[in-house]
Amino acid sequence: MIGLFLGDTDFSDIVLKKIKKQKIKYFIIDFSKKNKFKRDKHSFRISIGKFGSIINLIKQKKSKRVLFAGKIAKPNFSSLRLDFKGIYYMPSVIRAAKIGDAAIIKSIIKILNNEGIKVISSVSFNPELSLKRGNYTKLKPNKQDLISINKGKVFFKKTKSLDHIQALVVKGSNILAKEGKEGTKKMLSKLKKQTDGILIKLPKRKQDLRMDLPTIGLQTFVDIKKYGLRGVVLQSKKNIFLDKAECIKFANKNKIFINII
Repeated sequence: MIGLFLGDTDFSDIVLKKIKKQKIKYFIIDFSKKNKFKRDKHSFRISIGKFGSIINLIKQKKSKRVLFAGKIAKPNFSSLRLDFKGIYYMPSVIRAAKIGDAAIIKSIIKILNNEGIKVISSVSFNPELSLKRGNYTKLKPNKQDLISINKGKVFFKKTKSLDHIQALVVKGSNILAKEGKEGTKKMLSKLKKQTDGILIKLPKRKQDLRMDLPTIGLQTFVDIKKYGLRGVVLQSKKNIFLDKAECIKFANKNKIFINII
């Protein structure tokens, strides 16, 4: 039995579909904004403030493992109803929320660990979503792109595990844009067109690789084309690559490279 903390984005749907296909017993704690899994008979809607109810459900289901998939946004803390364990644990979650969404999940993982519940990688059942090292397109990085990649690698080595920055746009030795709390799409929307830079999405230093991996999909490539970027760089086996076949086809058609380092 696997416990699934599922939020928004297509990634949560893909994880659930794979688990169903493998006929693995599961239950869902639905953390999406609009209760997107309410039609699933194995789904439960429990407030993030009711840790006692969450932990009791996991133990009732005799689940030894849980995973997180999809975006779990910051809740409205002022309107949360807390149970006893919620009162005990909520201060740590509120402190984490001031740092960002990823910090919230990390604080919940710590709580679950304290309760003897193991959290596994979000891609445990979907290893095909994480690309290995190599260049996946006809176009390859040129000399300037390699300078950009090195610049990005140096930047991410200096970041902290709870920094919200997970993406950069780099051209040569210049960082043109940094991802904010709003995400990659918002960052790209602030670029001038035909920037000729590259999008670099790498894990942060000492990042918890069980959740919040850098993610990319077809919409990202549409935006890459729109703003005239040359390519995208991800780290081997530390990424989530959605719509892989469609993305590679789109990238080849529009002369965009996909490089996994």
